[in-house]
Amino acid sequence: MSKDLVIVFVKNIKLGKVKTRLAETIGDRAAIEVYSKLVDVTRKAIENVNADIRIYFSESLENGDWQEYYKAVQKGEDLGERMRNAFEEGLNDGYESIVLIGSDLPEIDQEHITSGLNALNNKEIVFGPALDGGYYLVGLSTLHDELFENKPWSQSSLLEVTLKELDDKKISYELLKPLNDIDTFEDLVASNFYKSNKSLIKRIDQLNDKIH
Repeated sequence: MSKDLVIVFVKNIKLGKVKTRLAETIGDRAAIEVYSKLVDVTRKAIENVNADIRIYFSESLENGDWQEYYKAVQKGEDLGERMRNAFEEGLNDGYESIVLIGSDLPEIDQEHITSGLNALNNKEIVFGPALDGGYYLVGLSTLHDELFENKPWSQSSLLEVTLKELDDKKISYELLKPLNDIDTFEDLVASNFYKSNKSLIKRIDQLNDKIH
């Protein structure tokens, strides 16, 4: 067992359940196509990380996927509670440094994740800032409940509010390189992930039930 753990939150791929803001523009079927490709990026990013991996599904276990990893279901009423519970389980199982990422990041790679784990050698908490004001990665070596309680989830003030609270309590943290996630159609078309993938562009056009 490694002393380091990477937790990946993934959504069960169901119509109308993934990338809902993106689906408002391109439709549910095309949104599933985009999310599936983003999951592939995530899978590649973690495959050679020198750490144990745990996959947490949003609703139920999918036995046919992520076969090589420990799998569980997220538990909690909101995102904060679900993340806290996953971290607590990892810490209780003896892991010393834990980072958690989502699965909708077109630019994430092994280096970002390893940098997050390394930051915990010197800091209590690490964040990978997202350009929309949230964060794409959070890591810790000791459970800090204040990270997960009474936060403006999915709002542009999330990281700002969180960092102010940590500053007030003199809890040390490190910030990684910012990355963009994909929540909206504007995010998608601005990304190199989209621009450089002609087959994805064609597939989205085929599946876009908002214009067909």
